[in-house]
Amino acid sequence: MSDLDLAEELRAAIGDFVRRARVHDEMPPGQAAVLGHLARSGPLSIADLARLEQVKHQSMARTVGLLADQALVALGRHDADRRQVMLTLTTAGADALASARLARAAGIARAIRDLDDDELEVIRRIPEVLRKLQPAEPERASTTRS
Repeated sequence: MSDLDLAEELRAAIGDFVRRARVHDEMPPGQAAVLGHLARSGPLSIADLARLEQVKHQSMARTVGLLADQALVALGRHDADRRQVMLTLTTAGADALASARLARAAGIARAIRDLDDDELEVIRRIPEVLRKLQPAEPERASTTRS
């Protein structure tokens, strides 16, 4: 199997795994992603979140509005640029994120119980190996001049 074939198998398997792990999620993925960014980074602007999630500002503003309506984020103003809306994770938002993560982890833990010892040994190594896999930038054609 070539590296490219292996990479495609890995990509497909990870995609399938993520979809199956999220099947019972109660929070939409876009909202969970925003809460996750705020939990990791602290307060962020709507523009920052849109860049991180690679969506348009208007789409992120809609997601932020839904989160604010649920009191999962608090809206404030940037200290230096009062035009910018800054989002902060609320206690309710942190609790909702923790609950969603725990529910997903519990589902995976139940599936792990069905594995044999050899499979468990492989599973124990997967997080470390995946953290080492950082997709390389696409190769670009050389533009040297003579």
